[in-house]
Amino acid sequence: MLSIGITSAAYIASAVLFILSLGGLSNQESAKRAVWYGIAGMALAMFATVFGPGVGNYILIALMVAIGSFLGVAVAKRVEMTDMPQLVAALHSFVGLAAVFIGLNAEFELATVRQLIQSDSDLTDLTGFGKKLAAKDAVEIAILKVEVFLGVFIGAVTFTGSIVAFGKLAGKLDGKPFKLPGGHALNAIALLACILLGIWYTSGSGVWTMIAVLIISGFIGWHLIMGIGGADMPVVVSMLNSYSGWAAAAIGFTLGNDLLIVVGALVGSSGAILSYIMCKAMNRNFVSVILGGFGGNKGPQMKVEGEQIAIEADGVATILNEADSVVIIPGYGMAVAQAQQSVSELVRKLRAQGKNVRFAIHPVAGRLPGHMNVLLAEARVPYDIVMEMDEINDDFPETDVAIVIGSNDIVNPAAQDDPNSPIAGMPVLECWKAKHVFVSKRGQGTGYSGIENPLFFKENTRMFYGDAKASLDKLLPMID
Repeated sequence: MLSIGITSAAYIASAVLFILSLGGLSNQESAKRAVWYGIAGMALAMFATVFGPGVGNYILIALMVAIGSFLGVAVAKRVEMTDMPQLVAALHSFVGLAAVFIGLNAEFELATVRQLIQSDSDLTDLTGFGKKLAAKDAVEIAILKVEVFLGVFIGAVTFTGSIVAFGKLAGKLDGKPFKLPGGHALNAIALLACILLGIWYTSGSGVWTMIAVLIISGFIGWHLIMGIGGADMPVVVSMLNSYSGWAAAAIGFTLGNDLLIVVGALVGSSGAILSYIMCKAMNRNFVSVILGGFGGNKGPQMKVEGEQIAIEADGVATILNEADSVVIIPGYGMAVAQAQQSVSELVRKLRAQGKNVRFAIHPVAGRLPGHMNVLLAEARVPYDIVMEMDEINDDFPETDVAIVIGSNDIVNPAAQDDPNSPIAGMPVLECWKAKHVFVSKRGQGTGYSGIENPLFFKENTRMFYGDAKASLDKLLPMID
């Protein structure tokens, strides 16, 4: 068993590794190293916790770690990058559920210790968390109850909200916003009820108050995320990441685990910051995101006139061979078609001809922050030609060809032209200003978000219909 001093030192080292991991993830070139920092930090944290003071039941712990490790490896091997957003949402739900279980267990342990004290029983046999509870005075117990309430409340919101996000991302639930009659007022009433129950709980009421908080806050999480449209799911994933961090921090306070508090605060704050950045990228109000109050229509949308004009691979190849500058805009459709390798080969061929080829990445492209960057890195696309929206948007008027691969909302002119559009005011990639625009798309549908895109009907746009990978593979031999 490790001493308290060694355990604390290991926790400090783990916290430093986690901070280095977060910092490294901000840059594509350092991201791989940052992941290893995170792995090392988590391995050290687990070792120090399992073999730290007051921990027993090693056989049970070893069994749970073995089962969890096996399931983690099995899931990681099966999940494609296209399914990563819903996997992340599902994993967030586990953090929320853990917070709920630990909070309720803390109350049950506290009740057991109280019974032992009232019956004048011997407390020397208590170990671990029970021993910590027996040493707490009335003020510390009151603080513990607040921590339990926060853990159960935030955990339940995170759990049900993450389940809904998983369902929407996986296509098992309708991506359109849904609210019960009363909307925000219903959420406010539920929140007030949870606060009142929390006050009763800290005043001495039984565990029934926490069961009621669990049910009501679970409803809040469900209703919040159901009220957000599918087009805004990238922000939701980031927001739930923040919730899971604060739930973990609440668990840390309850258990008296300093590392869990630090890690939870890191995850919670970084998730909140990322949500804020993404809200700016989508022209959304940050508070309205937290309250689940966006994603719906404002009124009748502008009608799109004209027709979508199709083009075949030979026509695309002719214009590409004559172009000097090309910008490629990837989206979730590229991920679904697993077309990133074909895109990389197209880039290699075009650059071999001396053409200026770059990628334009919108902050919310795909269904997960950084989704497109990961796919392009997997296909070994050079980092220096992958540009953010603000870096490349002004270059479209001087661009010969813009190729949109499986994107919709992030290249939708309605964000600027239609005040009633669900994405009105959202900064978008202004690819329609290029000389030619080719859109690789399966068909004429509106896609996941259900929003019509006037780009597809513009005079300089041609629709390159079909599976993105199959279409590009057909195009590649025609590029000189």
